[in-house]
Amino acid sequence: MKKLVILGAGCAGTMMANKLRRDLDANEWNITIIDKDNVHYYQPGFLFVPFDINTPQEIKKSRSEFLQSGINFVISELVNVDWDKQEVTTATKGKFKYDILVMSTGCDQRPEEVEGMKDGWGKDIHSFYGYDDCQNLRKALKGFNGGKLVINIAEMPIKCPVAPLEFAFLADWHFQERGIRDKVEIELATPLAGAFTKPVATKVLTSACEEKGIKITPNFSIGSVDNEKKVIAAYDGTEVNYDMLVAIPPNFGSQVMIDSGISDPMGYIPVDKQTLQPEGRENVWVIGDGTNVPTSKAGAVAHFQADVLHENILAYIDGSEQHALSDGHAL
Repeated sequence: MKKLVILGAGCAGTMMANKLRRDLDANEWNITIIDKDNVHYYQPGFLFVPFDINTPQEIKKSRSEFLQSGINFVISELVNVDWDKQEVTTATKGKFKYDILVMSTGCDQRPEEVEGMKDGWGKDIHSFYGYDDCQNLRKALKGFNGGKLVINIAEMPIKCPVAPLEFAFLADWHFQERGIRDKVEIELATPLAGAFTKPVATKVLTSACEEKGIKITPNFSIGSVDNEKKVIAAYDGTEVNYDMLVAIPPNFGSQVMIDSGISDPMGYIPVDKQTLQPEGRENVWVIGDGTNVPTSKAGAVAHFQADVLHENILAYIDGSEQHALSDGHAL
C-alpha cells in the first residue's frame, strides 16, 4: 500500500485530499491528512464578525465534515518534517512515512514581531484575522463611541491583502449606522505606496477612501507601538496616534517548517512558482499560504493551485510528464 500524506486540513489540504481520493484506488493508496484539531474556520468570515454580519457559530465547523470517506484524518500537532527520510512526526500519533507529500500548513499573524504590539493586544489593539480576535474586536467596536481608529498593515505578505481596506469601509458603514461617524476618524497606515498593490485598483480605492473620509498614510513601515501614549512609530520616525488600533501584524508560515530546516526565516517554503515543488523534491508539493510564491495568500489562489497539483500528482504516479503550471491567478 502506497502512502500519500497531506499536512494541514484547511481549505487547500481538504481540497487536495478529496480530489485525490476520488481518483486514487483505495486498494493501492492510503491517504492521510494531519492537523492539530478538528475545527475548520471559514476565515473570510472573520472580517464580518466584528460588524455582526456573520456570527461566530456560522463560521466554525468540524474539519471531518468536509472530508470524503476513505481519508484517514489524524488529529495531532506536527513537530517535524524530514524530506530525506520521507516521514513526518506528530506530537501524539507518532511518525508517518510517505510516498507523496502535500504540504498545506498555511500562515498566521505574529504580533510579537512588532515591539510593544503584544503588550496592548486585546486592550486597545485588536485584529480580525483570528477567531477569538474578531470576537474581541466586535466587543471593542460596540464600546467605541468616538476617537481615532487606525488600521495598520505591518508588512507584506498578509492573508487576503484587500481585507484591511474592506475593514475600513465596513467601519465607515458601522459608525454611520450608529450615528457617530462624525465622531470617528478612520486612518489606514500601510507600507504600500497607496491604497492597494495595483495602480488601477489603487486609483479607484483611493478615490473611494477620500469620498468616505478615510485617511491613507502610505509608505508607513511600523517599527514599534507605544501602548501608554497610544502611538505607532515607523522606522523613519513617522508617528500615528490612535485610540483603537486594528493591527495586521507580520504573517509567518508554520514554525515547524522553520524548526525542520525546510523554510525561509519567515516559515515560508521555497518552491518553484509554477510547479509548486521544492527544488530536488519530485514527490513533494506545497500549496496555499505556506509557500513563498508571490501571490495573494487567499483561498481563491489555493483553489487554482489545487487543480495544478491534482493534475501533476496523477501524472507523477502514472510516470507521465507533469505539464500543469500555476500562474498565480485567483479569478
